[in-house]
Amino acid sequence: MALSEFSAGGVVVNDRGEAIVIVPTRRAASGAKVLALPKGHPDGDESAADAALREVREETGVEAELVDRLGEVKYWYQRDGQRVAKVVAFFLLRYVSGSLDDHDHEVEAARWMPLERAAEELSYAGERDMAARAAARGLPDR
Repeated sequence: MALSEFSAGGVVVNDRGEAIVIVPTRRAASGAKVLALPKGHPDGDESAADAALREVREETGVEAELVDRLGEVKYWYQRDGQRVAKVVAFFLLRYVSGSLDDHDHEVEAARWMPLERAAEELSYAGERDMAARAAARGLPDR
């Protein structure tokens, strides 16, 4: 029987059309550094949107507000010899305040990147798709 796992994350966009990308301290299976979007598991009965906002705050140091749901990324991975079915819900978020210097210890680096570039350079196809969806929506109104 396969295990299942759920996470939530965000594409945080500022008024210059840039998104926050992170380099987690955890490496890819190959040992390579990963360029990713902030995401993580909900705490308790936390909603997916609230989990995305909290994970963004923890992993990037910034406050954001919810604009819209972008979609889900679904994939399989192996953990301790078992297959895990993973679903990550992503949200389009608007930057409100804060500094990327305040990211937590799970993140090696957090930086702003033009959204179109993020859609090309993020390590995982599903996350590139979420950045592309965010770019296609244009800048969120204030």
